[in-house]
Amino acid sequence: MRPARIPRLARPAHHEGMNSLTALLTVSALSLAAAQTTPAQTTPAPATAAPTTPAPVTLATTVTVSPPSLSLSAATRIATLAVNTCAQLGYHVSVTVVDRSGVTLAVARSENAGPHTVGASLGKAFTSASARNFTSEIARNLPGNPGLADIPGYLVLAGGAPIRVNGAVVGAVGVGGAPSGMIDEKCGTDAVVAVLGQ
Repeated sequence: MRPARIPRLARPAHHEGMNSLTALLTVSALSLAAAQTTPAQTTPAPATAAPTTPAPVTLATTVTVSPPSLSLSAATRIATLAVNTCAQLGYHVSVTVVDRSGVTLAVARSENAGPHTVGASLGKAFTSASARNFTSEIARNLPGNPGLADIPGYLVLAGGAPIRVNGAVVGAVGVGGAPSGMIDEKCGTDAVVAVLGQ
C-alpha cells in the first residue's frame, strides 16, 4: 500500500511575480555595474567625411510672392551695350536679356551676326537664369552631371551670365557670336556692370 501524498500548498500568485521582479532587478544591477567598470569604446571616425546636408530653404507663407525682377529699361540698355562692346572688339553678336524666370525682355543683334546667334544667345540666357549660374561654370561641371545638357531649353556653352541685384538673381544675359564663349560672357558681364554699376 502506497503512502498517502501530502498535498502541496499552492503558492500565492504574487510570490511568482516577486521572484521574477527580483531576478530582473538583479540582472539590471549587474549590467549597470558592468557598464560602469567597462571602459567606453569609441568608434573610429570614417576615413572620408560624409557629404554635407544643405541648409533648409525658407518657403513663403503668404498667398503671393513678388521677388525682384529686371526691368525692360535695364534689359534694353544691357542688350544694346553688350552688342556694342563686342563690336568694339571686332565681333558681330546677338544678345538676349531675360527676366528672373528666363522670359525674354530684350534682344539686340549686330547687323552682320549670323542667324544662329539669336537662338544661341537666348539659350544661354535662359540656362543662366534657370540655373542661377554662369553657363561657363555649368559647362565646366558638365562631365560630372551630363544630364544637364538634356534639359529642354538649356544650352550649356559659355556666354550666359546671371544678373544680380543685392545678391538676388533678377535676370540673365546671353551672348552668342564671338569666336569664344568666354568673349561672349565678358561682353555681357561688362554691359551689366556698366548699366547696373556693379
